[in-house]
Amino acid sequence: MAKILVVEDEYAISQVLKAYLKKVGYDVMQCFNGGQVLAMFQEVQPDLMLLDVMLPEKNGWVILKEIREISSCPVIMLTALGDVNYRLEGFDRGADDYIAKPFIADEVVARVKAVLRRAEGHESSDIKRFGQLEIDMKAHRVLLKGEEIILTPRDLSVLLFLAENPNQTFTRDQLIDQIWGWEYDGSDRAVDLAVKRLRKALNEWDETEGEIKTLRGLGYQLSVQKK
Repeated sequence: MAKILVVEDEYAISQVLKAYLKKVGYDVMQCFNGGQVLAMFQEVQPDLMLLDVMLPEKNGWVILKEIREISSCPVIMLTALGDVNYRLEGFDRGADDYIAKPFIADEVVARVKAVLRRAEGHESSDIKRFGQLEIDMKAHRVLLKGEEIILTPRDLSVLLFLAENPNQTFTRDQLIDQIWGWEYDGSDRAVDLAVKRLRKALNEWDETEGEIKTLRGLGYQLSVQKK
């Protein structure tokens, strides 16, 4: 079963999360201090991390940035800051989901399950090549000019879906339904932010081979040269 790292400095909240996650079979580890997270993350190699924003010594935003430099492990942010701008900031920095306090523990478990399902991704075994961009749909591996591109699970899911349907245009709502799922209740700007990060990650991809194109008023597509 998946390993979950709970990073929460309030002991009572951390214990409740641990109890609910263990009840459904997850292996749960706890960290209470922001300054200790990175070392513990590297030691236990979790499958998903629940990360509080307000932590002693080092806040969740800094930790998220450090994690994204070394791993695409799914991260769900936990915070009392419920404003939509903080949600967008979290997604822009590479968070996979965002849960505002106070929350219902059963909801957290449901979100964890949903994010882990998305991280498992598509079942296709095809390797898709678009010029020097190579996408292994089964191994969830992206290579550009022979170099591996590390993406968050959510951004990878966006790229996999677009690669599965090249030269087809999808609206924000369609992408949310396919990737974020029915339980997502945030802003559709999360799609824009995911595309922005993908374009940055693929900035060395030759535009003559393909690009993630915006069709104003219609949506997004992976526009590639037809063979």
